[in-house]
Amino acid sequence: MKYFFLAYAIIAALFIGLMPMRGGKSPDAPIRLFPDMDEQDKIKPQKPSEFFADGQGARQPVHGTQALGLNPEGLKEIGGIPEQEFGGGTGHLATGGIDDYFANGMPEALGLTTENVGAFLKRGEEVFNVNCAICHGKSGDGQGMTGHFGVPGIANLTQDTYAQATYPDGRLFYVISEGKGNMGPYKHNIALRDRWAVVAYIRALQLARKAPYDAVKDAFDKGIAAQAP
Repeated sequence: MKYFFLAYAIIAALFIGLMPMRGGKSPDAPIRLFPDMDEQDKIKPQKPSEFFADGQGARQPVHGTQALGLNPEGLKEIGGIPEQEFGGGTGHLATGGIDDYFANGMPEALGLTTENVGAFLKRGEEVFNVNCAICHGKSGDGQGMTGHFGVPGIANLTQDTYAQATYPDGRLFYVISEGKGNMGPYKHNIALRDRWAVVAYIRALQLARKAPYDAVKDAFDKGIAAQAP
């Protein structure tokens, strides 16, 4: 047993001897058993960098860089409809509410007409399938992929609970923007007008769910045929 303690003492002495003294300086990189992200591929503000020829770490934005949420003149064409992307607004368009109450119907500021509403709904379908269908399913029934992996509390948007009469359009817009329960906010992922397009598309899904078969027969049969092997 005494040899064990002797060997232990020798190893400890060697280990301490190899370690640099506290406060000592050395040109060599320190030995770190747990780096804890001490070395990161980033440049701190106002720090030099040998990566660039001029040695300056601070760089101008790449040509064509556009600030998130702000386009020239605040407009962008999406689905053929001018889109105001700058956030932080008030009123029906930006919050979903009127006089502190959630409102029904699309905001007048969207400028929807019989000519552009089809493109607006199509845009809603595209955005819904990219951002929402993974959880809520393509038909909005809550049977998306994440539910099969045990994610709880996914809303079935086709239920009467989420119908327009009991769940106003403004409230649906607000939940998309700010999140609810396990669902995080999407106001940083989905542009303002796109969120309203998603609301409109969800209403279309709800109506289609309750539509008489005769009214949707052609579209239904076409969808079934498309799924055939």
